[in-house]
Amino acid sequence: MSAILISRIIGAVVLGIIGVFTSLPIYNFVQQYVDVLSLSQGVVTGLTAVIFAALGFLITPYITIKPFQGLMKLFKKSSAQSLMSGLIGMTIGLVIAAIMAYPLSLLPKPFSQILPLVGLLLFGYLGALLFVTRREDFINLIKNMSSKMPSRAKGESERRILVDTSAIIDGRIADIAKTGFLGATLVIPRFVLNELQFVSDSADSLRRQRGRRGLDVLGELQESKEVNVVISDIDVEGVREVDDRLVLLGRQLSCPILTNDFNLNRVAELQGVKVLNINDLANAVKVIILPGESLEIAVIQEGKEYNQGVGYLDDGTMVVIENGHHYIDKHINVTVTKILQTSAGRMIFAKPTHE
Repeated sequence: MSAILISRIIGAVVLGIIGVFTSLPIYNFVQQYVDVLSLSQGVVTGLTAVIFAALGFLITPYITIKPFQGLMKLFKKSSAQSLMSGLIGMTIGLVIAAIMAYPLSLLPKPFSQILPLVGLLLFGYLGALLFVTRREDFINLIKNMSSKMPSRAKGESERRILVDTSAIIDGRIADIAKTGFLGATLVIPRFVLNELQFVSDSADSLRRQRGRRGLDVLGELQESKEVNVVISDIDVEGVREVDDRLVLLGRQLSCPILTNDFNLNRVAELQGVKVLNINDLANAVKVIILPGESLEIAVIQEGKEYNQGVGYLDDGTMVVIENGHHYIDKHINVTVTKILQTSAGRMIFAKPTHE
């Protein structure tokens, strides 16, 4: 039996009982106008009970179950920030209304009886509405005020880093976390986790494999004692794209974004959000090689251009060797001629030393 049907039955019984107890004044009222029908009190009582029961059966779900279900849907759609902002705003509004209630109660009747209640409802609603619609401004105001206050003792403040899906799938974040270099709490928004789960359920085998690898890396991070990982329900309303939501969260929380996504990197930097790019970190810790230095390299394949050979250093850096086509499957000494450095990686150009 559904909850709506149960509520209808309860409403019919309750209002039916109320109809029985209110039948006497109704009977007296009816007798004044329809005494020609010679209705007995029992008939009026029965009709009143039936009418009230029918009314209760019809309207009870709309004043009990339906509003409750509507509130539950609203709470599920709203972020924790919106709910907390609404609660704070309503509380402040009610406090203001309570302060104003005393002077309003000194007014002549009926204003002294009506205006305090109206003020209570009005200020409570306006407070909640104001804080929900302008919550970002209030958050920024509080942050600006707190930034001007003396800093907390060392070790009390907590640094947070927002983590993008690409950084989790990449996997190197787990190795970096084990070293203890991050020194911050990794915050993984729920919508990033949802995107990771969506990728792991993809029909494409490669995407599915990457998504499952990301879930394994996330599990490894949560088990690590070197870093604190938090799955957060914090979200941004009105934005669908994951990258845009991350950038807005980074601005609101004043925390950097850890990513490997080049486009997200550029967009975040344009909006003033700090980005921690794992590729930049990998490039920073690579062995420094300068033009003119000699290297021993194994030429393993042809290059894109004519007569080029390609080899790789131990850290994965590609080395393009001019006139190296004839040395494929051989170890040779080369001299570095040029180094190309980007966020996507590093590429070294060289030529055989004996030439």
